[in-house]
Amino acid sequence: MRKVIGVDANGGDVIKVLERIDRLESLGIDAAWVSDGQIEFDALSVLTAAAVRTERIMLGTAIVRTWPRHPLVSVQQSLTLAKLAPGRTRLGVGPAHRGAMEETFGFEFRAPLTNLREYLQITKALLQVGHVDFDGRHYHAHTSSAETAADVPVMASALRPASFKLCGALADGAISWMCPAKYLRDVALPALQQGAAQAGRAAPPLVAHVPICVHDDLVGARAAAVEQNGYYPQSTFYAQMFAEAGFPEALDSAQWSDRMLDAVLVAGPEERVAVRLNEILDWGVSELLVSVVSAGPDPDASWERSVALIANLR
Repeated sequence: MRKVIGVDANGGDVIKVLERIDRLESLGIDAAWVSDGQIEFDALSVLTAAAVRTERIMLGTAIVRTWPRHPLVSVQQSLTLAKLAPGRTRLGVGPAHRGAMEETFGFEFRAPLTNLREYLQITKALLQVGHVDFDGRHYHAHTSSAETAADVPVMASALRPASFKLCGALADGAISWMCPAKYLRDVALPALQQGAAQAGRAAPPLVAHVPICVHDDLVGARAAAVEQNGYYPQSTFYAQMFAEAGFPEALDSAQWSDRMLDAVLVAGPEERVAVRLNEILDWGVSELLVSVVSAGPDPDASWERSVALIANLR
């Protein structure tokens, strides 16, 4: 069965993102994803606008952040979106990063897995069943809804084994980011399956969020990836994940090494990128979510080259 491949439409302002989603649909690409940006960019609002100007493409968030948005508000927005794009929406949530949550919003970033667990419990109960009575460490929710959207999966971000196990036990899917492909195969998938088995349920899908750069110059592709994603080795959680994946230099330098880049970034001419993406799919992930790293003097042309490959990757 053909696997689903979607594209991260982020990059630029709201109008630019909507134009990208329109373009992805015109190319026949399966899914468009957006994530919360800085304070001026809200993913669910953007997808609501996209819902009324598209007809076929799946629309998902990867991710909306849990701390600033009460789960009942996410349900409210998701019910609205589901009415506008029935059968083609997905809600991806996650706790995001300590720095942004504490420095920008002033939250105390404590027990992020507990926060995510409670968020999933509340959103799934109200969105898919229509009723919730919940008192937890982070959230309280007591309400009912005459409207439900049982066909809207509630997915969650996952980075290290405990979060993949949580997704296996509770979420409708796990969304990775910046994980080396072999780490997904050898660590993430087994943890997802273990969590599901312990909960007595089938393992949910693993959506592998993979940066790609269709570009003839590998050195230039690496440089663009570092420029656009330089933060991640500086994050404690990501550095620990890289170390667990066999890259201890992440803990020592807090910088990208070429080994790390080559394990995470899928780059090169069309044929090379296609082969690598198909290998990742063959390893057992359920779906690909590609983020385009634009390289060279014309970022729009670089993005177009990459998404053209995805449109033809069948």
